[in-house]
Amino acid sequence: MKPEIAAPQERSPDVIQRRGELSWRLHLLELRMIGWWAQHGITLLRLSLGIVFLWFGVQKFFPGLSVAQELATHTISVLSFGRIHPSVSLPLLASWESLIGLGLLSGRFLRLTIVLLLAQMAGTFLPLVFFPHETFKFFPLVPTLEGQYIIKNLVLVSASLVVGATSRGGRLIHDASAAATAEKAQGLQQRFRRRFHRDPEAPRKQG
Repeated sequence: MKPEIAAPQERSPDVIQRRGELSWRLHLLELRMIGWWAQHGITLLRLSLGIVFLWFGVQKFFPGLSVAQELATHTISVLSFGRIHPSVSLPLLASWESLIGLGLLSGRFLRLTIVLLLAQMAGTFLPLVFFPHETFKFFPLVPTLEGQYIIKNLVLVSASLVVGATSRGGRLIHDASAAATAEKAQGLQQRFRRRFHRDPEAPRKQG
């Protein structure tokens, strides 16, 4: 005899309805979370960057506190052919980083702040080239603690690009269809600027 196969039990309409309501509530919760991230994520990213730069910058005003000060001052000395002494380069670097931190925290002069940040970040990677014996245990795959300190700056650079991309008032759009529409509109505006050399909203000059 063939074994009897039990027929699948049918779910009651109440169970299906409850599961549907739960699924919808979870969907709405996810949308609220993503919406909050899109609305506040850039601001939180900017503030966290500002805290990091101000925190690390202030430390450099006090010789011996920053773990990166020797590499930083040595790099500046190499770049300046020994003309800039650590007693000058360290306060200069501290002021630079603190200024970047204040600019990010305040949100003022943001584009200039991002330029200063990227310039400073470019300098932080030079020790990987100038001093590989100090920044790597086994070049180029196993960095020392100092090398890890430098390589993690890739995250700061990427974060600054995201903040800089919205420095003219742009926003994140979490809805896919709305983002696609906005992307098309942005493309039209860019083509308009390239062709007419002005913003679409700008009035034409009379004369």
